[in-house]
Amino acid sequence: MTAKTIATVGVVLLALTTLSACGNTIRGVGRDAANTVDATQDAGRNVENAAQ
Repeated sequence: MTAKTIATVGVVLLALTTLSACGNTIRGVGRDAANTVDATQDAGRNVENAAQ
C-alpha cells in the first residue's frame, strides 16, 4: 500500500466516525424534544385536573 492509499482510507474512516457521532447527537436531541413535549402535556393535564 502506498502512503496515498493509507491516507485516503484514514480520511474515509475519520469521516465515517464523525458522521456517526453526528447522527447520535441528532437522535438524542429528538428524544429530548419528545420528552419535553410529554412533560408539558402531563403538566397541562395536572393543571386541568386541579381546576376541576
